[in-house]
Amino acid sequence: MSEKISLININTAYSAANPFLLANTTSYISWRQQKLTHYPTTINDLIVPIKNPYQLSSQEYTELLTRCCKSNLAIYEIDAQVAVDKSALQALTAQLGLHQLDHNLCADEDGIAALQVNTAGRSQEYIPYSNRPINWHTDGYYNTSEQQVRAVLLHCIRPALTGGDNQLLDHEIAYIQLRDENPDYIAALMANDVMTIPANVEQGTELRTAQTGPVFSIEPQTGALHMRYTARTRSIVWKSSTLVSAALTYLQSLFNEDSPYVFHGRLAPNQGLICNNILHNRSGFTDGNNPEQKRLLYRMRFYDRIRDTF
Repeated sequence: MSEKISLININTAYSAANPFLLANTTSYISWRQQKLTHYPTTINDLIVPIKNPYQLSSQEYTELLTRCCKSNLAIYEIDAQVAVDKSALQALTAQLGLHQLDHNLCADEDGIAALQVNTAGRSQEYIPYSNRPINWHTDGYYNTSEQQVRAVLLHCIRPALTGGDNQLLDHEIAYIQLRDENPDYIAALMANDVMTIPANVEQGTELRTAQTGPVFSIEPQTGALHMRYTARTRSIVWKSSTLVSAALTYLQSLFNEDSPYVFHGRLAPNQGLICNNILHNRSGFTDGNNPEQKRLLYRMRFYDRIRDTF
């Protein structure tokens, strides 16, 4: 899509007035008010119907970006008559300014991962390729600082027979709740040594070195807020600090189904999630014996952020 749509964004470019800097109280209060005003109240508010993923209409494009500007996520629903394959997803994401794919360890050669139960090969060692539940996280939290995942697409080809639901939480909302509770929580989680992911070693070979960095950070070029986080308790080392422990405990308390900011849903065929790498989880699931009841989602991770959402 060549047409450029002008959108009013709630984020402020990186400057002395950036609302994510703790010193900028006035900017934060103004941004916070704008962020929370008319914030979506149900997952249905996030759904955008799409007729042709290869050529978004101006209205479809605007509605996707409007939702992503407001809540950092949108749920798209492609016409049931369209047979969606990887090329359709590549075309859709390109129209949203997403080009730099993260070719993670278990992705296919094209950089797109097929998330399904796998009982053979390398991927069987990783939870996304099983039917087990996945705790709250942002994608690629173990990546290097130069290869941070800023946007994610999850597209449903087939849902499971039962389960496989997602809960979703905008990381900017989590930031607001933490900062409102205690600004020191934000300071603690912005420290460059707060979160360490140990090296990934397979059969004595180091596939990835240990990665240490912050939970919250500010993108130097855009001023956007970025988050890397996992609620898992294995393969992670948190900074030994009473304040860090308190911040993490409070963050965990936000993952509550009764929260008006936590969206709960299950993707249906031809539906997908497009987001600026928000917090999310996945429930366990059960596949059926019929091939059409075996869960398959495509996942794309990008180093880019969705166009015009900063």
